[in-house]
Amino acid sequence: MKIHGSVCALVTPFGSDGALDLVAFGRLLDFQIAGGTQAVVVAGSTGEAHMLEHDEYDRLLAFAVEHVAGRIPVIAGTGEAGTAKTVAITKRARTLGADVALVVTPYYVRPTQEGLRRHFLEVAEHGGLPTILYNVPSRTGCDLLPETTAALREHHAIIGIKEARGDAERIQRTAELVRPDFVYLSGDDASGAQAMLAGAAGVISVVANLVPRAFRALCNAAAAGDRAATARCDAALEPLVQALNCAPNPIAVKAGLPELGLGTAMPRLPLVELEQGPAREQLRKALATLASLADAA
Repeated sequence: MKIHGSVCALVTPFGSDGALDLVAFGRLLDFQIAGGTQAVVVAGSTGEAHMLEHDEYDRLLAFAVEHVAGRIPVIAGTGEAGTAKTVAITKRARTLGADVALVVTPYYVRPTQEGLRRHFLEVAEHGGLPTILYNVPSRTGCDLLPETTAALREHHAIIGIKEARGDAERIQRTAELVRPDFVYLSGDDASGAQAMLAGAAGVISVVANLVPRAFRALCNAAAAGDRAATARCDAALEPLVQALNCAPNPIAVKAGLPELGLGTAMPRLPLVELEQGPAREQLRKALATLASLADAA
């Protein structure tokens, strides 16, 4: 399965009582599909996977698979700090109907490159799902280097990488790894357009939670190699991308949910809701500007 274009790293809506809000989650899924999102990630880092109990993870993923009903791929976040746990949750995700596993590098434990290589090979060999590697050093404390990725892509079940480093050198080195059976997906909204123009097949996006149609337009322009249109779309999205940088993800993006009727702004502890103030106002202003641009188009 080839994943490409606009891919949304979904938030997980919680009610005012802190419980899963599957009704709001259904609205979010419908909003994404109507907006042109080409695949969704369920229970990734943006989805607060590490705050979910086992039964909640199962309910959330099963609900997404049933609700999406094959219209777009459902990618399950299955990465854990330990290899055996990662294999086990990847097997669960397959049983629940996920199409692909997104597997983040083991966090906190800081494995070597050889440890990373062996970790991902175990998951690919025994997890039972096509696997996308996920590198986000700012969160995990380790960096999956391009040469290690180059070795891993030889496994038939490893189909791509989500690379969240947005510096020009890493973008170029990752783009050089692309081939028909291995895709590069940017994991950084701010540099996603640059990555696609360099050869990435798409972007796994946080901002797409709030503006799926605008983000699909960006990806379409970049995929077509239309640099002028890509620049226009990127400039229109930049204020919202900047607004979401005011707090650790997904605090700010969840603050946008009530503005769109898609759920509460509540994350789970140790994350806390974005306070009312300048940051919240900046977010509202950016959303309103994008809405007005969409109305005028």
